[in-house]
Amino acid sequence: MTKDWDPVTPVAVGHLLCLERRETVQKSKARRRLALKTSALGLAGTLALFVGSIAGLASPAEAQAAAVDKTMTIPFTCQSGPFAGTVDVKVTMPDTVATGATVPIKWEFVSLKPNQVLPAQTKIEIEADFDVTGAASATGTDLNWDQTVTLATEVASGANATVPAKTVDGKVTTGATSVTGKPVPTTSSLWLTVTPSSGTALPETSCVAGTPTPATLTTTVGGAGGGTGEDTVSYRCTGPTTSDVQNVQIKVELIMPTTAKANEQFNIGWKGTYVAGQELKAPAAGTTISAKIFAYATLSGIAGLTSATGEGTTGAITAGQAIPLPTQTVNLKTTASTAGTATVKPGNVNFGSNAATGTDPGIKCEIQNAASVKSYTLTVAAATGGSPSPSPSPSASTSVSAKPTRTVTATVTQTPVGGGNGKVTKTPKGAAETGGGGDMGPDGRMFVLTGSLVVLAAAAGGLVLRRRSVSRS
Repeated sequence: MTKDWDPVTPVAVGHLLCLERRETVQKSKARRRLALKTSALGLAGTLALFVGSIAGLASPAEAQAAAVDKTMTIPFTCQSGPFAGTVDVKVTMPDTVATGATVPIKWEFVSLKPNQVLPAQTKIEIEADFDVTGAASATGTDLNWDQTVTLATEVASGANATVPAKTVDGKVTTGATSVTGKPVPTTSSLWLTVTPSSGTALPETSCVAGTPTPATLTTTVGGAGGGTGEDTVSYRCTGPTTSDVQNVQIKVELIMPTTAKANEQFNIGWKGTYVAGQELKAPAAGTTISAKIFAYATLSGIAGLTSATGEGTTGAITAGQAIPLPTQTVNLKTTASTAGTATVKPGNVNFGSNAATGTDPGIKCEIQNAASVKSYTLTVAAATGGSPSPSPSPSASTSVSAKPTRTVTATVTQTPVGGGNGKVTKTPKGAAETGGGGDMGPDGRMFVLTGSLVVLAAAAGGLVLRRRSVSRS
């Protein structure tokens, strides 16, 4: 008897199992590909989360720094002389300054290219005019950016002559709520006189300002104060012998007292850190100085109150190596005889004492950018009572004497000067910081959110894979 074919035969069963296995393998491969993708996304999300965290922390500080300075670019058209052609200048002013503070205005050449070779030791005299309303110089006259520099090396025709920026502090006019600067229109407002080392001056270059970008710069008066200007102080240090000369840069922070009173001694905190590569080196073996630092601050605005002095201890000094700055705050001491508001700036610093005399500073460092360094506002309250004490006297160390601010006698570059209405130049840094927060647009927080979501998605993918692996075991 013939028996019909039964579909459930070993062959059919094998075929079905094969199909099921193939489907299982394909699903397994799909899940593996998904796992790889989610793992990659997880790594990307983690990176985004990391970058976003850094951006979230860095953005406020960067936003604050960007809000501090305002800059203007001025194109000048110059006639005759070795700089005939186009000269570009950048002017910088702070966004705000505290009431009673000065307005530092910085002027610097972006492009200053001669049309002929200028030999080394060529002298360049610069005079620059810049209109400033709402402020004048400390002596009550127009701000000036006059300067003379000597080129240390030859400048080829068409090459850029490097000239150091120059900053002038403007004293805010009583009652002014803002200080505005702009180039002098239509007439010549920049003059350059070049005298080669031979001694015969070349024809003068006269320049007229073109349309600046932006049209004006405005500093608002009445900000929070507490520090505007550059916190990096440039020093020229000499010692132990007059032939030992070094250029040094120190980031200086001054800490103002909050309870200063007239007729009572108070302290101004001083903290310093070197700019990398600009450290002060100790004398070579055979010449030693003591491990001491004497720091100074200059004060103005209160009659008789002009300086503060303090002594600190450096780290161990090794011949030929950088002299460590104090790790502790150095207290600069002084006393005011009357109440009022003063402007405070970093001053000179001296190191050690001369081994030969035991008294004079071993290394004297004179400030080179006094006009542009950060200024602070100090408030001195009225005396609480009692007989007035003698006029302010900074309790200085017996081994140090304060140094006057040193005028740059340049070599290498130059800085514009002024004559006329007001002059410009000096970029304040470190004004009141008010970060942009949510108003600054997309920032690190978006990276954090996106990264977090992607990491969660990757984790979910991993759990699905793990579940599959467990079910198969």
